[in-house]
Amino acid sequence: MKQLKKTKRPVILTVKGKAAAVVQDAAAYQRPLDIAALADSEEGIRQGMANAKSGRSRPLRELLTEFESKHGIPR
Repeated sequence: MKQLKKTKRPVILTVKGKAAAVVQDAAAYQRPLDIAALADSEEGIRQGMANAKSGRSRPLRELLTEFESKHGIPR
């Protein structure tokens, strides 16, 4: 833990000379998770915008009307 706190770099734990686990501080662990979540959000938005531009979307009112009719939901 002292080495981890001092260097802020991951520490590789070995078993019989082979890497078995990596220990890192919580902030270093969280950073790639945050980056991945942001990338997923941005990709979802990009795909949605591309679908809208290419006409692969429809008005919400139309979708709701169809859904209500299909499932027998009265207005």
